[in-house]
Amino acid sequence: MRKNRILEEVNNCVGRPRDARCTQKVLDAALELGTETGFSDLTMEGIAARAGVGKTTIYRRWSNIWAIVVDALLAEASHLAPVQHRPTARQSLSETMHLVAKIFRSKHGRTLRALIGRAQMDRGLRKEITEHWLHVRRQLSREIILQGIASGELRADLDPDIALDSLYGAMYYRLLLPYDGDDVKLPDAYVDALVDAVFCGLEKRKGK
Repeated sequence: MRKNRILEEVNNCVGRPRDARCTQKVLDAALELGTETGFSDLTMEGIAARAGVGKTTIYRRWSNIWAIVVDALLAEASHLAPVQHRPTARQSLSETMHLVAKIFRSKHGRTLRALIGRAQMDRGLRKEITEHWLHVRRQLSREIILQGIASGELRADLDPDIALDSLYGAMYYRLLLPYDGDDVKLPDAYVDALVDAVFCGLEKRKGK
C-alpha cells in the first residue's frame, strides 16, 4: 500500500509540474542535496532522483540548477524571516532584522553568500535574486519607513532607501565578508546595537 501511494504521488508530480506538492518536493530536494554535497555539484538528475520526479518535469519549470536553488532558498528564507509589522517602524525593522540575522547565521547564510557572489557574474541569477528577494522585501520595508515618517516617529526629510541601506548594509557586509573567521557572526546584541546606532539619526528629535 505504501509503495503504491508513493508511486501515485510521483505520477501526480510528473503529470502536473506546477502542482504545489511537486514543487515543494523539488525545492526540498535541491536544498537537501546542496547542503550535503555542495551546490556547485548539483545536477538536474540528482534533484529529480531525490524528489522522485522526471527531469522533464523539472525542466518545464526551471531553466537551470541555479534557478531551482534561488527558488528553494528564497522560499525558505521568506518563510523563516517575513517582514514584520509592529506598532512602530523601529520595532518592525528591528524584529525583521533579528529574523534575517538568524538566517544569515544558519546553513542558509552560506548558500545565500554563494548565490550573491555568483550573481555578480551571472545576470540571470542576479535578476532572480533581485526580483524574488530584494525588491519585494525592500518595498515592504520602505513602506514601514514611510509610515514612520507619516506618524511623526521618524524625520520628515528622511530618505527611506538610505535608511534601509544603513540598517541592512552592515549585515550584508558581515555576510559577504566575514572578517572574524568563516562563520557569520551576527548575534542579537549586534543587531540591537546596530538598530540603536542608526535610529539615533533617524528618529525625529523633540521640538523639531
